[in-house]
Parts: sequence; C-alpha cells; structure tokens
Amino acid sequence: MKKLIIAAGTGFLGQVLVNHFKNKFEEIVILTRRNSKTVDGIKYVNWNARTFSGWEKELENATVLINLAGKSVDCRYTQKNKKAILLSRIESTKILNKAVLNCKNPPKHWLNSSTATIYRFSLDKQMDEADGEIGNDFSINVALSWEKAFFKTETPKTLKTALRTSIVLGKNGGAFIPLKTLAKFGFGGRQGKGNQFVSWIHEEDFANAVDFIIEKEITGVVNVVSPKPIRNNDFMEKLRKAVGFSFGIPLNNFLLEIGSFFIRTETELVLKSRNVIPKRLLEKGFEFKFGEIEGTFKNLIK
Repeated sequence: MKKLIIAAGTGFLGQVLVNHFKNKFEEIVILTRRNSKTVDGIKYVNWNARTFSGWEKELENATVLINLAGKSVDCRYTQKNKKAILLSRIESTKILNKAVLNCKNPPKHWLNSSTATIYRFSLDKQMDEADGEIGNDFSINVALSWEKAFFKTETPKTLKTALRTSIVLGKNGGAFIPLKTLAKFGFGGRQGKGNQFVSWIHEEDFANAVDFIIEKEITGVVNVVSPKPIRNNDFMEKLRKAVGFSFGIPLNNFLLEIGSFFIRTETELVLKSRNVIPKRLLEKGFEFKFGEIEGTFKNLIK
C-alpha cells in the first residue's frame, strides 16, 4: 500500500496504528495540531480540524485515510465540554468530507472513528451491527451525529467505514493504565453494582481489525470489540489476579461520583453496560489473537 493518512494520529490509538502500519505503507502522514515536521520517516502536517490550510493536499493519491479526531470524553460533562466533544467530531468529519470531494485522486478507503457507546445500556441483549438497539443520552446522540456527518456526504470514489470501537486496552496508554494502578493499590474491586458489561479489545487486535477491514474493503458500520464482553465484577477480579493483588475495595456509585468529581471525569465511563459483539468481523473471518481477558491482561502486564 502506498500512502496512509491518520488525522489526529499523535495520541494512544494513533501510535498503535503507526506502529502496526509503519512497514506496510510507503508513506505515513499524520495530521496534527502541532508543528509540521518529519520524524523517523513519519510526516507530521499541521491542521486545525476545521478549515483548509494546505494539509488537504496530502489526501491526494492516498490509499487509506483514518480519522481519529475528537476531544476525549474523559472529562466532566459541563456544557462547554459537551459542546467541544460534539463539535470536535462533527467539524473534523465535515472538513475531511470536503477535502475528499475536492481531491482529483481521493483516498480509496476512509475509516472514521465512532464508538460502541452508540448502543443502549444493556445487561441482557448483546448488541451487534444488525440488531443492536440505539439508546438516547448525551454520548449516544454524539455518536449518532458523528456517524450522520460522516455518511450523509456521498464520496463516490472513496469507501467509508465507521469504527464503533470499545475500550482499547494497551500497554502505553488508554484506560488500562489507571485501571491497573487502581488494582495495584487495593482499589480494584467492582465499580458500582459490578453487573454492567465491559466491551473491550486488545490494542493488537484493534490494529489487526483495522488492517483486516482495509484488506477486505468492509464498509458501513463495524463493531471493533472483542467477541466476549465481560461483567465489571469479573473484569476487575481477573485484573486483580493479573497484578497479584487478591483484595480490591469495591467502589459504589456514591464513591465513584466523588472520585470522578475530583479527577474531572464522569461515572458513565465505568457504569454504562456496553454489551457489544463484533458480528461483522467474525462473519468476514477475522480471528482475534486476544479473545479472552485473562490472556489480554497477561500480555499487557508482562
């Protein structure tokens, strides 16, 4: 493959993808709010994710475009932050749509971030792409607006895929590091009632799934999650075992509310039951290297 563009590719997931694809593409370009430069053969080009400033020329003759832009949801849901969470996703997607349409030779395949949080809170039904039930709250409505902004503009020469990704567990970033720290210090008990499902995926499987989607030219929406969502109580128990700490203080809703206030985040991130499965990936023949949470923890902690 010739050229890969990753919009907002300097964060945790962006670096996971760069490490995976660095020997598979002749050229990798990262669109970033930082200064333009070239480091270790990777070209970094400044953009503001809202307007054209020259970065759009990089999309010409690209094989793949991956958009990861969007303000982190790991914050307090103030009105200001809610607006930033929504607009950062909508504006970046809209300007990329315009850039793709302006290209003489646009990217062949565009993969845009979405989220497995688009499905309703579920303690019973497993949510797949065909029969998953969409809920109605702030996070879900952001996801719906995000995907609408992505798909409503037709790009005849560019395939489109929305990646409904769950929690990505990795060694060097994301949710795994604070969770591991909690477990090591004795706070690795259940969170809330503990019966809520956690949908997760190992960072290596995440990158392999993106690679697979490109190879198989899978379009539309795809759940990028492991095939086995696990209840929070079991997730935390297996994490405690993996870090060698047998005891974990449970954190009820009240304690979580206090804690989330002080670390400036929201309890929804751990209390919502995300019971999501990767039906389309499995149907297409994708094989997970880390399908079990025990093997995932063992790999990440070693």
